[in-house]
Amino acid sequence: MLTTRTASAWRGLVLGLAGLATTACADSSPSATPNGGDTGDTDTAAQQPRALPDFTGIVEEHREAVVNISTTRQAGGSGPRIPERFKGTPFEEFFERFFGGRGGPGGGPEREVRSLGSGFIVSADGHIVTNAHVIQGASEVMVQLADQRQLEATVVGQDMATDLALLKVDAEGLPTVEWADGSVQVGQHVLAMGSPFGFEHSVTSGIISAEGRSIPGKAGGYVPFLQTDVAINPGSSGGPLFNLDGEVVGVNAQIYSRSGGFMGLSFAIPSDVAREVIQEIQESGDVTHGYLGVGVQDINRELADSMGLENARGGLINRVRPDSPADEAGLASGDIILAVNGESVSEAGDIPPLIGGMDPGSEAELTLLRSGEELEKTVSLGSLRESRSQPTTSAEPTSALGMLLAPVPEQLRQQRPLPEEDGALIKGMQEGPAQQAGLRPGDVLLKLGEEPVPGPGMAAEVLSRLESGSRIPVLVQRGKQTLFLPLLKP
Repeated sequence: MLTTRTASAWRGLVLGLAGLATTACADSSPSATPNGGDTGDTDTAAQQPRALPDFTGIVEEHREAVVNISTTRQAGGSGPRIPERFKGTPFEEFFERFFGGRGGPGGGPEREVRSLGSGFIVSADGHIVTNAHVIQGASEVMVQLADQRQLEATVVGQDMATDLALLKVDAEGLPTVEWADGSVQVGQHVLAMGSPFGFEHSVTSGIISAEGRSIPGKAGGYVPFLQTDVAINPGSSGGPLFNLDGEVVGVNAQIYSRSGGFMGLSFAIPSDVAREVIQEIQESGDVTHGYLGVGVQDINRELADSMGLENARGGLINRVRPDSPADEAGLASGDIILAVNGESVSEAGDIPPLIGGMDPGSEAELTLLRSGEELEKTVSLGSLRESRSQPTTSAEPTSALGMLLAPVPEQLRQQRPLPEEDGALIKGMQEGPAQQAGLRPGDVLLKLGEEPVPGPGMAAEVLSRLESGSRIPVLVQRGKQTLFLPLLKP
């Protein structure tokens, strides 16, 4: 710790060095004149430092329109049950302490789980915007206003495809915010407000780092996210992102992190997307999205060369779902989508927002590249919701090394951070190599060795090709975690 005298000495040294540095720069300036004459207004203006943006006015004007959201939901326990033979013995206390008393059927009794998020008021009579994942599965949603009033909210509607939700509280005369027109520029200053870790009305600032970002597994690819360097942390979800005019340019939704906290990248739902979705929810309580029924991927330079393409652009179709609108229109794997309704497609991530923004039943005009030739296809779009509600398989479960494998249900895929299409669910387990390796019912197989698992049939085929005595690393999704387990074929 520095003493007062030492600190003063250091300040003197720093100021002295700063003075020398400033003087040296001034002396070496090409515009300096020996006789001290006037260098002109242009040079003087160029030497003036540019002022940093002042956010105090925005905070003062809009902080009362930003709210804290707390939710309560019922969740089943997880983990091992207390064995019957240990109940009523000293070992029961051990299980209670280290496994939370999970002794109910299926791994434990239901318990209340509480979480926090943010939101902002868009109408004086109490309509509030937040993220769908903030209130998903909640049995109770409470909103705390700036004046510390706590009001129970009802969910008007939510759309998981865009991760947006609209709430309503019983109140009048509330302060509101305004949507921006949707136009932003990379590099412009923005301000986020919310409740990270429950610290309400926290304010952070930064710039727009990029536009049109597609994040795999987040909001289904239907949102062209704004990327920023604004510090966003758990609890900030659903809060507003303001421009310097005090208008909402985005809804803070995601962070990219390996630690669980902010690491320099955050993502917001653009205001033009959010405004349309919220308006549709307010008018009908529901949101519809067009559905094409294809899997697409980007085209890198190497892939373009292998396909004889001059330009590495567009979305390459790698799968057409059976009986989907794409299948009925004659689209095929290997086709490259170059444009949707005349709007050029630079990369695969451009396609979901364009298709999802259309109504089911409407016609999409696709410009395709097939075998080096351009062609036009008209597709009558289906409904995203209806496609997700349909069963993904009619096949019987597949047996492999003691595992009963089945396709991953869409509902489970939505609950976990799983790949869009791949994976095989372990529905049951018999005594055998898989059980010995530590695999469990409910695990989802993602990779066998270096090979992705597109479904239960392929998983069984890969395992059948293994030589007796060989060991293979298996990547599985267990809950929200992924882990490798070594599987030995006898």
